Amino acid sequence: MTKRVRCLIIGSGPAGYTAAIYAARANLSPVLYEGMQPGGQLTTTTEVENYPGYPEGITGTEMMDDFKKQAERYGTQVVRGRATSVDFSTSPKKVTIDNEEVIEADTVIISTGATAKYLGIPDETKYAGMGVSACATCDGFFYRNKTVAVVGGGDTACEEATYLSGLASKVYMIVRKDHLRASQIMQDRVMKNPKIEILFEHNTLGLFGENGVEGAHLVKRMGEADEEKVDIKIDGFFLAIGHHPNTDIFKGQLEMDNEGYITTQFPTTFTSVEGVYAAGDVADSLYRQAITSAGTGCRAAIDAERYLSEHNL
Repeated sequence: MTKRVRCLIIGSGPAGYTAAIYAARANLSPVLYEGMQPGGQLTTTTEVENYPGYPEGITGTEMMDDFKKQAERYGTQVVRGRATSVDFSTSPKKVTIDNEEVIEADTVIISTGATAKYLGIPDETKYAGMGVSACATCDGFFYRNKTVAVVGGGDTACEEATYLSGLASKVYMIVRKDHLRASQIMQDRVMKNPKIEILFEHNTLGLFGENGVEGAHLVKRMGEADEEKVDIKIDGFFLAIGHHPNTDIFKGQLEMDNEGYITTQFPTTFTSVEGVYAAGDVADSLYRQAITSAGTGCRAAIDAERYLSEHNL
């Protein structure tokens, strides 16, 4: 079964829904497939306080429900389903949904996001939204004058630790190696920060706490003769070991950087294939915020509308 659409949006979240709002208002009759996580990563965030227009804050799920309703109000067809393969070598583009239905699209907006990398310990799931976070900029505000830990030893971890040190009373960096992988300038920054304590050669075994994270079980020099179990008291546990862009199905179809993020032609959202656009975290390894994703969703819809107009589609 094949369906033809003018504007196909793959993935939801702030980028996808914003693209849908703009595309629908431009009479592009967009069809949006929500993907594996309807609403995107934001639905795993308990409280969003840094998005303009919500002075009292709002849960990520409620906010994405608002975005979705607004997109549907203007005529977006929102469908459950996941893109499983694509063929961008032809016009119209071909996108297969759930290994069954083939969609032919004059334009495609990709907003499949990026997934934070986790350690894989069960407590990360147990305390999700209760002290475990993968975004210091999003959630750091909740840990003012508290003690937090950041896992990781690269630039991202150093940036997150530095950011959190402006809010928290103390920041531990849990680093499994005996050195930081970060650039020298970032290493110097955290080393000189009196609020940051780096725990080299430490691995996280688990977390503990009654109604949220109260501490972490660590092991120092794991597997060595002088291996030692260590507990630290913390209120928040931040993952900073990287993100994985959800771009596997686009490999070989679009140009990407070394980490797998789709490359776009700034300031547009143009990808390496004409008529295909990328918005949100799938093309952003730097900011990863709801508002920046929404902004690129807007730009992608405008880019798609201009393409359709120029080609009389």
